[in-house]
Amino acid sequence: MPTLVLSNFNVFCAVLGGFVTLYGLVSHFAKERLYMSEPLIAVCAGVLFRHGTQWLRPEEYAFNDEMNLEVTTLDFTRLALGVQLVLAGVQIPAKYLKAEWKSLAILLGPGMTGMWVASSLLMWALIPNFSYLHALAVAACITPTDPVLSNSIVKGKFADQNIPVDMQNLIIAESGANDGLGYPFLFFALYIIKYVMHNGEGQPQTGGGHAMAYWFGETWGYVIILSVLYGIVVGYLARLAMKYSKDREWIDHENHVVFPVVLALFILGTCGLIGTDDLLACFVAGNVLNWDNVYRHDTIQDSFQETLDMLINLAIFMWFGAVCPWYEFLHNHGRIPLYRLIVLGLLIIIFRRLPIVWLTSRKIRQCQNLTHTLFMGYFGPIGVGAAFYLHVATEFLHQVQVDGHVREDAEDLREVLHLVVWFIIMTSILVHGFSIPAGKLAFKISRKVERFADSHPKLAGRNYYRRGEKRRRSLRASMSVSVSGQSGLPQTPRRVWAHESISNPIQLFSDVELGSGESESNLLQKYPGPI
Repeated sequence: MPTLVLSNFNVFCAVLGGFVTLYGLVSHFAKERLYMSEPLIAVCAGVLFRHGTQWLRPEEYAFNDEMNLEVTTLDFTRLALGVQLVLAGVQIPAKYLKAEWKSLAILLGPGMTGMWVASSLLMWALIPNFSYLHALAVAACITPTDPVLSNSIVKGKFADQNIPVDMQNLIIAESGANDGLGYPFLFFALYIIKYVMHNGEGQPQTGGGHAMAYWFGETWGYVIILSVLYGIVVGYLARLAMKYSKDREWIDHENHVVFPVVLALFILGTCGLIGTDDLLACFVAGNVLNWDNVYRHDTIQDSFQETLDMLINLAIFMWFGAVCPWYEFLHNHGRIPLYRLIVLGLLIIIFRRLPIVWLTSRKIRQCQNLTHTLFMGYFGPIGVGAAFYLHVATEFLHQVQVDGHVREDAEDLREVLHLVVWFIIMTSILVHGFSIPAGKLAFKISRKVERFADSHPKLAGRNYYRRGEKRRRSLRASMSVSVSGQSGLPQTPRRVWAHESISNPIQLFSDVELGSGESESNLLQKYPGPI
């Protein structure tokens, strides 16, 4: 007799598949017309399916064990970031790290340090009873810009129309590289907390010298440098193997396209086995794989990588919406009031990245004007990378024990990490996800208001005539420039209305040959309309 099998696996597959199917039917409208980001939509779906319908049950998937849930989330973030970072390394132009090393060095050196310090100062000021060293540890988790969210910003119709290609490549390269460089910032604070604070209670060896020895030797030497070398070697051997196989026609098109994805899985597994930085190794390997631009050229017309990337992104952000501690934001025993979390999240979005990018913009070739600088400083999203470092820090703090129990200061830091990092992740997803739609809506409203004011001059009042006077002044300035010698121009001038933008004032009277004996006053009398 048929029975209803409501197992977690069946329900999860039905929910994920149904959501992606329904989203796919309106995906073009959502992204290209409403300018909504996929991560924002997926997070909203995760919240709905977890807290609204109870169809997603992350705790049951982890057998109602908090540590199992954290390990599951950590592995999920590693998978999403590893695939994304290899693809990011492949997508940027050939030898990009060598060609743009100056801009990247500014963003990865002073840039990341400035974001780390600025974030820590804000946390120290707004979180009650919180030491600055603990603030440095929390700030390190949100210092890297997220490659998954950055990818959603620099791709699509809006990016193609408004963001220069040079800046798109720089944002992709920076987010890919700095996601793996968060380890030194995080473990600088964690080692001092473990071996110096409370006199290193519970540890066999204590002191600042021991902490710095671990930081330089293990973090910089074993984690960072080894991962870079490993990524170079794996990427180089993969490129040689692919070229050798392709020249002999041993590899088919499907496996050629999917090659970076399986390479990412290999690097994730091997780096995890030896305990080094798999994120940085993935990005370096992807860049070395495309060092001669052959792979990028061969697969530029294929969409499989983007499709797989989209599926992973939707799944990871739906998972984030389900596992995010929404209830704890309101009920955390008074550790951090909600209003402080809101203020902190908004201040982090504004002051974490923008000041340091503005200060160093003259050294960054891609920041050619104020608009580029503001965009580069504002769009530094916080997402999957922050969740990854949150769980790395939580796992480390669990080992800071005294008599078999987590030390009191480490337990308090774990609580604050869990609250603050998750809240800032959600704030970044919401704010950056709604920024482009809100900007587009404001622009359309202002255009409609201007058109209404131009069609009703009496309602517009003095502003209408002031705009007209400004345009007449620009006209007089343009008439002082001689543009004689033009030929073949029509005799009827084009009227330019107030809502139209004029990039060059001379174009206003491009239909009239100036310097041909017609005075300025005659022209103004002849064309007195709304110019």
